[in-house]
Amino acid sequence: MDDRILDEDRQNQEEQVEMSLRPEFLSQYIGQKTLKDNLKVFIEAAKIRGEALDHVILHGPPGLGKTTLSNIIANEMGVNIRTTSGPAVERAGDLAAILSSLETGDVLFIDEIHRLPRAVEEILYSAMEDFFLDVVIGKGEEARSIRIDLPPFTLVGATTRFGSLSAPLRDRFGVQLRLEYYDVDSLMTIVNRTAEIFEVSIDPDSTVELARRSRGTPRIANRLLRRVRDFSIVKEEPSITLETTDHALKVLEVDPSGLDPVDHKIMNTIIHTYGGGPVGLETVAVSIGEEVVTLLDVYEPYLIQQGFLERTQRGRRATAKSYEYFKDDTQPDTSRNGE
Repeated sequence: MDDRILDEDRQNQEEQVEMSLRPEFLSQYIGQKTLKDNLKVFIEAAKIRGEALDHVILHGPPGLGKTTLSNIIANEMGVNIRTTSGPAVERAGDLAAILSSLETGDVLFIDEIHRLPRAVEEILYSAMEDFFLDVVIGKGEEARSIRIDLPPFTLVGATTRFGSLSAPLRDRFGVQLRLEYYDVDSLMTIVNRTAEIFEVSIDPDSTVELARRSRGTPRIANRLLRRVRDFSIVKEEPSITLETTDHALKVLEVDPSGLDPVDHKIMNTIIHTYGGGPVGLETVAVSIGEEVVTLLDVYEPYLIQQGFLERTQRGRRATAKSYEYFKDDTQPDTSRNGE
């Protein structure tokens, strides 16, 4: 589905709009109370000591605010931030160029840090621990190592796969923070804040409905609000109504639990084709024509969190709740489920 709410191309196209919605300081950040309270203490302590904040790893499902928090950390510390991603740092020289440009206390944010090449990751160890780089220049007999001293800096890494980080890299992050899915009340606050920024009025019932269908994710809440706003503008409404919200979400194929057609394909494939499971995620991905990494990072966490799917040692299995929820899509064939 080209217009599905989790489509990666759409996420990239709307990145500039999302940037304008992001809070700049912890006092403006909504939700994640425990994480926010802890981070505030760590930042204040670092400022009192006059030192760079310890290295921070932010992990959790996509769209929960990892990039936003990295910028907030830099703003709260009063320093500059450099941003890159794991796949973009292909060679040790790329990393050396970035690190050597940092000033004392600066923040280096690496998104998708679990995708750093191993050779680059190993060079990062000494930079994180002792603030220096050993760079090899030349080849063969003419090769020589040069030590580059670095100013104290803070590395902020973001990942949707905390378990994929190597133990040496993971252990070098003194601050390890997990972002959880947002509750409806927090998402309602986010929807109302975004509506104010967009200078649009929205009925309270519409706010509740958008929050309920946003998969516990601020990025999706903001995206759905923008799409619902489009329908409301065309109808020339003074305020976004519940009727318009319901109609827009129906057209966008977002069901009452925030599930889109891909979620339905996943669960109906497991229930109907594979008798409820257990079945390997790779098999499901091939069956519905999606990438394994997309199912693993984007869809599966929410389905598990909502109680529709469970992981077992033998594969993924549909829960009793999923049979009831998806019964109108297809009747499950349990003849293949030997358990």
